Amino acid sequence: MKAMTLRAHGGLECVRIEDIPEPRAAAGEVLLAVRAAALNHLDIWVRKGRPGMALPMPHVLGSDAAGVVAEVGPGVTSVKVGDDVILNPGLSCGACEFCHRGEQSECVSFGIVGLSRPGTFAERVTVPAANVHPRPPHLSFEEAAALPLAHLTAWRMLMSRAKLRAGETVLIHGIGGGVALAALQIARLFAAQVIVTSSSDDKLARARSLGAGHAVNYRAVQDVAKAVRDLTGGRGVDVAFNTVGAAALPIDLAAVRKGGRTVICGITTGASAQTDLRALYWNQISVLGSTMGSHEDFRQMLRAVANARLRPVVDFVLPLDRGADAMARMDAGDQFGKIVLRIP
Repeated sequence: MKAMTLRAHGGLECVRIEDIPEPRAAAGEVLLAVRAAALNHLDIWVRKGRPGMALPMPHVLGSDAAGVVAEVGPGVTSVKVGDDVILNPGLSCGACEFCHRGEQSECVSFGIVGLSRPGTFAERVTVPAANVHPRPPHLSFEEAAALPLAHLTAWRMLMSRAKLRAGETVLIHGIGGGVALAALQIARLFAAQVIVTSSSDDKLARARSLGAGHAVNYRAVQDVAKAVRDLTGGRGVDVAFNTVGAAALPIDLAAVRKGGRTVICGITTGASAQTDLRALYWNQISVLGSTMGSHEDFRQMLRAVANARLRPVVDFVLPLDRGADAMARMDAGDQFGKIVLRIP
């Protein structure tokens, strides 16, 4: 079968399309005939590698997918061959105390498809049967593939960690990426007032068309936090949604109201940030870390998407054999929404 693989860590030159053996579904697994798979920043981190990362090569990239069940392994009764499904890429042991609590993303051995096991940029992939759900019928395969990792991460950040309430005000940094746009869509489902930031006026304008109430070009203002507080009448936002890391944390602490929350899931601008602890304790700010969600988070997110007939923002669709071009677009940061690979 055709797959987008790595045989070494590094730049785009390490990405290749090649034939590899087709997997078979083991006990408790399904074999998914992938119809579409979406890119995430995780794919860049996996491609580049990190100290201590040791993947069996060749390694298949990709975490998000939608497709058709082609085979079920022994013991699987929850789905059948021919079902259209969407993949939850979070992996857990199912046996530790956190899994028993229903908090699979806190599992001691938590992993992600495309990192902990072969990924979805292939014609076929095996995954645990518990990780596939019916494809929302209003979504195409390409739209469904754009949903899982980004919208699950945004859902957990906003709903499970920050406990967003209807009508609150949310600051979202770096609008244009998949998780940031998912957060905008989810926040608007709950009638939140949303302020977005970007260095691109075009991305800000497009975010406004999706429901953002205010847009701040962080290169055009001297003090982003002040601009945000001015937009809220000096009060500050209830929630700061941070997918970019260190550069945005000082803005978050200055832009949230007393008793506000900032929730963080990414480090694209750096992993180490200086913090004024006086602002943290005096203003009673909660700083929350987050990652992908639990099985229940995924189910709740899918129900909200289906009920609202929400469609994820798709930036570009390319065939699998142009996977390196798709990754180059993500490397450049030019995308607005998800980049999706169509797999025949």
